[in-house]
Amino acid sequence: MSITGMRRTGTGLAVVGLLGMMFVFWLSFFWVSTEASQGVAQRIFYVHVPAAWTTFFAFGLCALTSAMYLWLRDERLDRAAVSAAEGGMIFGTIMLTTGPLWGRIAWGTYWTWEPRLTLTLLLWFIFLGYFMVRSSTENPEKGKRFAAVVAIVGALDIPFIHVSVLWFRSLHPQPVVVRPEDGPALPGDMLTLLLTSLAAFTVIFLGLFMLRYALEGLRRELDVRARKVAA
Repeated sequence: MSITGMRRTGTGLAVVGLLGMMFVFWLSFFWVSTEASQGVAQRIFYVHVPAAWTTFFAFGLCALTSAMYLWLRDERLDRAAVSAAEGGMIFGTIMLTTGPLWGRIAWGTYWTWEPRLTLTLLLWFIFLGYFMVRSSTENPEKGKRFAAVVAIVGALDIPFIHVSVLWFRSLHPQPVVVRPEDGPALPGDMLTLLLTSLAAFTVIFLGLFMLRYALEGLRRELDVRARKVAA
């Protein structure tokens, strides 16, 4: 797909995702039932959990494309990796912002160093380091390779975040959706809204990813033209 096609597709996906989020907010306030113990505050769930899913998806995609870049040395894979990493940082920041707000109401504190919170914050800092490593060397290619390794190592933290509530004592609840033995524990309307929000967040990410990838491709074209002019 051409850069122009990527930009148009990315813009379309981003618009669709934003419209989907508006629909999610409407459902959150006027349709879904209110959770018995936490009340209205529980509605943060429909932003926090999809933001977490999108963060893990983005960082996982970054790690996958980084591994393929180390193998194939295809610049397109590096552009995909950095585009995914930037999206992961955006949604990771949303996740780490909404989580403490919800925790203040549910647990009485904004932050506690329990396993899932600590591992999630560690993941965010690892990928912050990803961008620092990319620009830390005079040789851009070497910086990309080092950053790719950081992305792969950072993604190894994702499964530990998921299972931390099962392995350690945690304030976070046990899984309520991915439960192979008993199935989802959420009521039907809450599960429907959660899945709708997951879809909206994913579409927004894909739109931003394609726009960022197109921008990176355009930047590379400009660099090539500048070198030709200089030569």
